[in-house]
Amino acid sequence: MTLSNLAIRTLLGSALSVCAVAASADEFRWASTTDPQTMDPHAVNSAPVLSFLNNIYEGLVRRGQDMSIEPSLATSWEPLADEDGWRFNLREGVTFQDGAAFTAEDVLFSYQRASDETADVRSWFAPVTEVRVVGDYTVDFITKAPNPLFPDSIANFMILDKDWAESNDAALAARDAENFATMNVNGTGPFTLASRDPGVRTTLVPNTAWWDDVQHNVTEAVFTPIGNSATGLAALLSGEIDFIQPIPLQDVAQVEGRDGFKVLEGEETRVIMFGFGHEHDTLLYSSDVTDANPFTDPRVRLAAAHAIDIASIDRVLFRGKIEAASQLVPADISGFSEANQGRADFNQERARELLAEAGYPDGFSFGLKCPNDRYINDEALCRAAASMFAAVGLNAELSTGPVRDYWPQLREDDFDMYLLGWSPGTFDMEHPVRFLLHSQDNEKKLGSWNFGNYSNARVDELLPQIQQEIDPAARQAMLDEVVAITQEEVAYIPLYTQPLIWAAKDNVDLTQRADNFFMLRWVTVN
Repeated sequence: MTLSNLAIRTLLGSALSVCAVAASADEFRWASTTDPQTMDPHAVNSAPVLSFLNNIYEGLVRRGQDMSIEPSLATSWEPLADEDGWRFNLREGVTFQDGAAFTAEDVLFSYQRASDETADVRSWFAPVTEVRVVGDYTVDFITKAPNPLFPDSIANFMILDKDWAESNDAALAARDAENFATMNVNGTGPFTLASRDPGVRTTLVPNTAWWDDVQHNVTEAVFTPIGNSATGLAALLSGEIDFIQPIPLQDVAQVEGRDGFKVLEGEETRVIMFGFGHEHDTLLYSSDVTDANPFTDPRVRLAAAHAIDIASIDRVLFRGKIEAASQLVPADISGFSEANQGRADFNQERARELLAEAGYPDGFSFGLKCPNDRYINDEALCRAAASMFAAVGLNAELSTGPVRDYWPQLREDDFDMYLLGWSPGTFDMEHPVRFLLHSQDNEKKLGSWNFGNYSNARVDELLPQIQQEIDPAARQAMLDEVVAITQEEVAYIPLYTQPLIWAAKDNVDLTQRADNFFMLRWVTVN
């Protein structure tokens, strides 16, 4: 959330007064562009929410510093012998932050809550038919078919205390509203919530009863959303915060040139892309085409792809730090299709030819929706793309705004074209097939982020086969087919893999994970 100038000055002024304390290593202050929308771990399936809440809540499994799956509230897991599914053996002696004991009943309740239609994370459980409590510390997840990726797929499934949620009228997630869990927490994780002022300041303190070994030395962690990148960088360089993610690419050299600061660079697993309103009968934002939706024609979508000059975007906006994407996952993700590495080249002449073939020789106007505080340079990217579209006759009416308003607009189908970034939670190509490419199906909990409702019967048919296939070659062949189909139909326009650019004081040690999640449990201030 972007702060007003007055709020920023007030915040930074107060931060300055405690700067000397922060340097003593017991207080840690960090900033990012996006405030988590909610404290409810099942309400919003977005990285800012899941990343933040992974410091408070825990799941059965978690990802380590190298992104591998490791035990958390489950100490071990194994496939069931007599039916399809997985058994999770739970950790004993764990308590929630209010002192209540963690048991299998909390896992069952959290599954029921997270898989309900009110939850934004319900697609995680599309393969699950039933969850059974076998004992106080044993839970079985029954799946429709063999599902070798299931433990990986629930790394961000966080467990709520059943009694706490029910007694506070928070038995259901509040995706489109608010409840007690929106502003309050009760997890088992390394930190707990001390105070929350949405959009301004959120303070966490260590959970002194945490079951795991403590690797950090933070006694208080204060998070501030700062939507203005220049303000955020100034806060870091003046010592008012200890760490910020991300920083503008053009400021990397400035930070590296200052004593006492460092830049952490990497490549996120997130692919930035444009999506379309595939099922819209007409354009919502057009002054010249009011009785049709040209984007239902794959030739028009391909024309839009040919209009994008990724090399120029990389040079001007990203200082040569992005990798062009041909698919909805980066090249080092499991299931990436080596057979379909090519992407539509920048070819304005071909774009105009395709528009003429589709019946739009003079082009047309349309609406392009983008956030301005979610992805690196997101608004600048969309302005550059709008100019490139215009060069071939696609005249975009660009609308940008904060992400807190952006997701509701997409869910309400209020777009002709939109910007989206996607990081596969399982680190496998199956993930975007399930969320972004399968037809919307609320009953099966599929296609929950397929806002434009791209739909192909063969892709829908292949998904369950991909999920249960254990032969690597056969599975890859099916993923290759999905990628080939969706590239030919231009289901989305993959643009690039987003870079990771963090900055911190050089006395701060932390871990930069490829999913762009920031974990306080690995922070030490020296």
